[in-house]
Amino acid sequence: MTLTVESQKRPEGSKPNALRRSGLIPANLYGHKGAESISLVVDAKVVERLLKKAAVNKTEIELSIPELEWTGKTVLREVQIHPAKGTPYHLSFFASTQA
Repeated sequence: MTLTVESQKRPEGSKPNALRRSGLIPANLYGHKGAESISLVVDAKVVERLLKKAAVNKTEIELSIPELEWTGKTVLREVQIHPAKGTPYHLSFFASTQA
């Protein structure tokens, strides 16, 4: 099963907590171009659905970043959960194949 997630590039100079308040979860994509990483945001509702279905390092996720015209297969490498609230507050994706 492949899950599809759409994300946007994180706005330059945006504060993670402000993003979270507006319903977006900060994320990073690694491995799509060597050592380069991209800062992203994913809608919190999408993250919630994703975490019900995806297993860290196991489930293949098709990540799409329309504004960069990039789509590729990734795995969820890390999910950081807020210690008090129990809600996800940062995701790390790792590209498993070159697009």
